Amino acid sequence: MLRRIALLAIVLAMAPGCTTVKGWFGGGKVKPNQPAELQKLASPIAVKKLWSISLGDGEDRSWLRLHPVLDSGRLYGVNDEGEVVAIDAATGKRLWVASAVEMKGKRSKLKFWSRETIEAGLTGSPGVGSGLVVVGGRNGEVVALSSDTGEKRWTAKVTSEVVSAPLVLAGRVIVRSNDGRVFGFDVADGSRKWVFDRGVPTLTVRGNGTPVAGNGLVYLGYDDGSVIALREEDGLQVWAQAVAEPDGRTELDRMSDVDGELQLGDQEVFASSYHDKTVALSAANGRPLWSHDVGSYAGLAMLSDKLLLSDKVGNVWALDRATGNPLWKQDALRNRQLTTPVVQGEYAVVGDLDGYLHWLRLDTGVVVGRTRIEHAALRGTPQVSPEGVLFAVSNEGKLSAYQLGN
Repeated sequence: MLRRIALLAIVLAMAPGCTTVKGWFGGGKVKPNQPAELQKLASPIAVKKLWSISLGDGEDRSWLRLHPVLDSGRLYGVNDEGEVVAIDAATGKRLWVASAVEMKGKRSKLKFWSRETIEAGLTGSPGVGSGLVVVGGRNGEVVALSSDTGEKRWTAKVTSEVVSAPLVLAGRVIVRSNDGRVFGFDVADGSRKWVFDRGVPTLTVRGNGTPVAGNGLVYLGYDDGSVIALREEDGLQVWAQAVAEPDGRTELDRMSDVDGELQLGDQEVFASSYHDKTVALSAANGRPLWSHDVGSYAGLAMLSDKLLLSDKVGNVWALDRATGNPLWKQDALRNRQLTTPVVQGEYAVVGDLDGYLHWLRLDTGVVVGRTRIEHAALRGTPQVSPEGVLFAVSNEGKLSAYQLGN
């Protein structure tokens, strides 16, 4: 039931309001909530597809926002058959495929709201580090595989499904379950070292932001609108800070999840709430440094001078990293259910509900490039390699690689 409520929340989250917007592109009225029509680009930048493969069955309409993870020239992804797939990032060649959890059922795609036919499966993106690929499952399974061979190293269990990617550190694997608990496992053998428990509201955006770590602390965004810092070694809370206070007449109005990607600077943690708030906090003690009244159901991208986000109605924003002041706003992609932005060269890149990737200039926000992976939504955050290659996966499991230039 909680899963269905969360899925319903995602669908409702896509409804930005009841106002009819006129003249976005010089035309007449646009129907409320209708995705903005894509306009032909005058002089688009060159985008080259390097390769494309299928990972297997994708997440379909689950809103898991699955994405591959890049590490040491390899991509690691998951599919809806409970498998982990390792891919050569340069060529798209499969290096190994490993079954992480045993599938005991199969989803019926005719039943949008029903998942009773599935009894197992992977529900989160992989976490990679310390020679391991770690994935989480629908029944609380945590499975660690060798990143070289896919051989299973250890298994563990948490108290509910895992929809966020595990964080793999030198000594710990940090796993967040969907009931608000966070677990610290020994990276070598999977033994549980600690658990942190913090409840979640009745109605949420189904949080799947991956924890981030620095200076011995682990930082997490929570469904109640707060950011929490825990000690990596023993899970003790160091500080908690509200990003956005839940308010409103209904539970939907009060949704204030800090979801998607947090960003960790030298001395700051940057977080964005579904309740229209983005903040910078002191990484040491959680003290607020600045806030701005725009938020996201996804997460943030960070550059040396700015933060990027796509808000819940499809605007893409650039905020000054030092002050939070807006640098630009692009509304040409409204209602297109955008992914978290990523940076490729001099451009921000977002995916949308129709399978398109869009390139925006970092200095102005002008849309200057576009390509389509397939006729299926992009939900997961694209990934960019140190060599500047972008990787994105559709919710039907098609993974493609792109570079800029001919």
